[in-house]
Amino acid sequence: MISMTVQKILNGDRRTAARLIRDIDDGIPGTREILKAIHRHTGKAYVIGITGSPGVGKSTLVDQMIHGLRRSGKTVGVLAIDPTSPFSGGAILGDRIRMQRHSLDDGVFIRSLATRGQFGGLTQSTRSAIDVLDAMGKDYIIVETVGVGQDEVDIARSADTTVIVVVPGMGDHIQAIKAGIFEVGDIFVINKSDRPDAEKTLHDLRALFDIARKKLTGEGWEPPILMAEAASNRGIAELLDEIEKHRKSRKTLSHETVIHRKQAVARDELIDMIKCRLFQEALDHITSSPEFKIYLDCVTEGTKDPYSACDELLSAKLCFIGDEVNRKPDLQEYLVAQK
Repeated sequence: MISMTVQKILNGDRRTAARLIRDIDDGIPGTREILKAIHRHTGKAYVIGITGSPGVGKSTLVDQMIHGLRRSGKTVGVLAIDPTSPFSGGAILGDRIRMQRHSLDDGVFIRSLATRGQFGGLTQSTRSAIDVLDAMGKDYIIVETVGVGQDEVDIARSADTTVIVVVPGMGDHIQAIKAGIFEVGDIFVINKSDRPDAEKTLHDLRALFDIARKKLTGEGWEPPILMAEAASNRGIAELLDEIEKHRKSRKTLSHETVIHRKQAVARDELIDMIKCRLFQEALDHITSSPEFKIYLDCVTEGTKDPYSACDELLSAKLCFIGDEVNRKPDLQEYLVAQK
């Protein structure tokens, strides 16, 4: 069953990919074995991150980028990170609706994913979904984040090129400093540039770039600032040209720099994966215990406050988990034995 699913993914089967990404997002058991099998087939796609505050026109920009890439004969995968529905827990499909014209194009695969409470940042399921689209053979993978809060810079960990989208009149230049996006943005786009104060926004961004120039040019790439009107398809060709220039500039980096960046990305991803696994297993262990039901009844009946219940549960259960870990064989000995 696993080998059949893997082969369908490698053959670019859209239904199988959609089902697998849904199962990944829902945490269905068994998906990890499929991800392990397809991982060796990843690393070929070019990942573009699109982020910015809500209302800046990211989805419209992505829609026009898809159109431009398809005209060049490139296949495209899109992951649109949407807010989580408070009712179903799934993604609110606002972003995908704006890309409906590509729904019948076999060279385009679009999927919405829920934030699961991680506004702006990438969930582990998003990183896994990137691997699925990569294994499908997509030339480009565009990841559009919610862009709320300081965690929006997380996209830079998984993207080869990060595009920051702003609009005139929203004070984005101030938010840019707060979020530290000067350190992760490879290309800046002022969308809706037909607005009267677009030139002022451009001037403000350039002034801030002058202040942060040393950080921006550390690897020989100076992020350009582009003017665009995504709704009218203006500035999109220039954006795709700059993305290609940035892609070529990455090939000129020294071997040491490339290895350092790969190691940093792998480290972040592995740590996030470990945190997710530890959190889920510890939570499942606690909430499935008889003690949890007892404490829950106490809190419901008002005989114990939730703070004391939390402290007592964690104190008892985490000590138990710690004892279990201590009884495991030494990790180093285990790794040596595996060799």
